[in-house]
Amino acid sequence: MTMTTTAPRAATYRGGLRWWTELPLIAVVYGLYTTGRLLVRGDVGRAVDHGITILHLETTLTLDPERWLNTLFSRYRALGIPADFWYASLHYLVTPTVLIWLWRRRPTVYRFARTWLMTSTLIGLIGFTLAPTAPPRLLAGRHGFVDTMAQYGSYGWWGGDASAPRGLGGLTNQYAAMPSLHVGWSLWCGVVLWRYGRTRFVRALGIAYPLGTALVVMGTANHYFFDAVAGAAVMGLGLLLTRPFLRAVDGLRGAVTARFAGPPRHVSSPVVASSRDAALAERPTGRQTAKPAVPAQRGARPPARESHG
Repeated sequence: MTMTTTAPRAATYRGGLRWWTELPLIAVVYGLYTTGRLLVRGDVGRAVDHGITILHLETTLTLDPERWLNTLFSRYRALGIPADFWYASLHYLVTPTVLIWLWRRRPTVYRFARTWLMTSTLIGLIGFTLAPTAPPRLLAGRHGFVDTMAQYGSYGWWGGDASAPRGLGGLTNQYAAMPSLHVGWSLWCGVVLWRYGRTRFVRALGIAYPLGTALVVMGTANHYFFDAVAGAAVMGLGLLLTRPFLRAVDGLRGAVTARFAGPPRHVSSPVVASSRDAALAERPTGRQTAKPAVPAQRGARPPARESHG
């Protein structure tokens, strides 16, 4: 996978990008994502059924590490509290930081990476719409999960409603577990840091951050293992759609520009001959042509002959 194949086009477009246009664009996409999560709440019973179905399938396939991780995080505060802070804050900090870093240090790939992130986010919103899913922490107690965000809520600013600040739980949709965009966004950050980081430390962060996020979302009982897999799949689909989307946007921009710009104006400029051109024009070609005789004018005296007497 590479993001440099569109570098020439991105480099050309980079001159038209300004922070005062980028910030509103990103804000609009994130606003659509947040609003969509709130509007698509779905039926609680249906969301719980989806969660139980996912958990049953994972148990059948013995792919349910969230049970073991949640037991560790709920039993040991040294694991649970940092994990809660990670879940509640890092995706708000790391993702914008990586975007800004790309803007300043890797402008030729910024447009592609930004579009990839936004496209994948909107695809995730479609997933929330089609399959509202209750996270493990909202299942009945007999399933054995502990909501660590509520358990350690006194250590942070969040309450019992996922990572929302206390008193603002009504502003979030707790049944939007599938796919996990916490994992998807962290994977985007990881790919960018690994691909374009110059130091070993930065590239190591590119590996550690998505892996750590996947463990955190499961250990805090906010997502299933299959949610994390779906988050990675959404980013993969967004990557495949980004290049065609950019081509369509460029084509539309070119058509609009041609429509309103009018026909091109042709301005004729005078041809100025250089001294070298003048010298070449005056140089003899080796084949001289005889000059036509000038006819004598009527009444003119003929030239006098010289006398040799």
